[in-house]
Amino acid sequence: MIVVTADEMRALDRWTIEHGTAGAVLMERAGEGAARVLRARLGRPRGPVVVVCGRGNNGGDGFVIARHLRRARIPVEVWLAALPEEVRGDAAGMLAAWRRGRNAVHDLTTPGHVEALAGRLGKAAVVVDALLGTGLNAPVTGLAAAVIETVNRWSEAAGRAVLAVDIASGLSADSGRPLGAAIRATTTATFGHAKIGQVVYPGVDYTGTLDVVDIGIPSAALAAVQPRTSLLEAAEVGRLLPVRPRDAHKGTFGHVLVIGGSRGKTGAALLAGEGAARAGAGLTTLAVPATLQPAFEGRVRELMTVAVPNAADVGSLVRGRAAVVCGPGLGVTDETRALVAEVVRRTSVPLVLDADGLNVVAGTGMLGERRAPTVVTPHPGEMARLLGCDTAEVQADRLGAARRLARAEGAIVVLKGARTVVAAPDGGAAISPTGNPGMASGGTGDVLAGILGALLGQGLPPFDAAVLGVFVHGAAGDRVAARQGEVGLLAGDLLAELPSTLAGLQAAREASSPRRRSRADG
Repeated sequence: MIVVTADEMRALDRWTIEHGTAGAVLMERAGEGAARVLRARLGRPRGPVVVVCGRGNNGGDGFVIARHLRRARIPVEVWLAALPEEVRGDAAGMLAAWRRGRNAVHDLTTPGHVEALAGRLGKAAVVVDALLGTGLNAPVTGLAAAVIETVNRWSEAAGRAVLAVDIASGLSADSGRPLGAAIRATTTATFGHAKIGQVVYPGVDYTGTLDVVDIGIPSAALAAVQPRTSLLEAAEVGRLLPVRPRDAHKGTFGHVLVIGGSRGKTGAALLAGEGAARAGAGLTTLAVPATLQPAFEGRVRELMTVAVPNAADVGSLVRGRAAVVCGPGLGVTDETRALVAEVVRRTSVPLVLDADGLNVVAGTGMLGERRAPTVVTPHPGEMARLLGCDTAEVQADRLGAARRLARAEGAIVVLKGARTVVAAPDGGAAISPTGNPGMASGGTGDVLAGILGALLGQGLPPFDAAVLGVFVHGAAGDRVAARQGEVGLLAGDLLAELPSTLAGLQAAREASSPRRRSRADG
């Protein structure tokens, strides 16, 4: 699913209008579609629908919604948070069309009328939020903030539904952060394409159920504007799965080397190694400290082990591998710093750098010197160290932070967390909807590093490997949580779930293929 910034959506609208579709036509399609969403999601309301409109295009959409609901004989009221003469452009035309039907407009600008709205909501079944749109770029104050707070109080107290028009008023379309006060919608009918702020946290919580209304943005507009962000979906991700030839052998699927482990952190290396094996690597070798090698032997029967050599001998260690994972449980010492530096310099195959490997390279600039593909997998704290900022800044704009690091280091960036982000140096990015709070436990990131190593070792392009790995990792966690709950979910639980999760993606791919559909149609 394509997701867009506010600027990209404006550009798509502008292109469509410039190429022959009037703005009023787009507004009519948007309002009619939102009215359909209201009826499909919320049924026939048992009481009046209150449509709260602003003076801009979002308010114009609200006037269209009200007109279509009235046409369907659903009781509806329009409340305007502006003077009628302040409504301009296409929105003014839609306000006039509403009034031509001898329909009232309740004024919210008069002192005391916000309180009147609060009183009227006592009998309302649904509120339609058509107050503020995607162009908002400053904190909400004054009348708009008062109306938002009134609607939120009513919705929470009465347990009633709120339909947001295009975006929940007060929510940033780009970051998903509330700009001061923001509507907490039950359902959002967004137009053309979903907005980035609706599919990342905390925007997900303000958006509710998201329905995308087709308003007729042509494919040529997409080709001209070229949005660079997508929300991952199972069928599309499933198409990235490599086909396994019937005459394959273990060498077909790559030999993955995992460099990690230290005293007290042996589990991290083991989880990464088994993650690689469960994600389809033909062979997996753990490179661990010589003093700890006996402790690793036999812990996972399918894995081989080798002692980590001196930094000067790294070349022989990485030779012949299809992909290398470096960092899980490695620790940060003078010896490991030298080791990681040599791994980064000497590894000519795809490299996944995780955990302590990331801490070693932070601030060094050495990643930018690599010619082979690199995938880095920071959590927000590690990302802050890599960017030289604080964690709050990363979390305020996760997508922007991931893109910034990807450009600076020439690496694929996997920024872990709620709605993990994958970003490429060329600006392309993807957001994964999979995963759950139960996965916020030690070791789950190590499993992900191993999965990524396995997919790279099987020959997937780095961005595709990162997208597929992140989606599969989160989907495995969702399957475990659905079966046994989120509390107590362990990283090891993901390992056993990986094969069936991959099989499910393969089934989704086959079900959505044109050949399969044509057979079914026949």
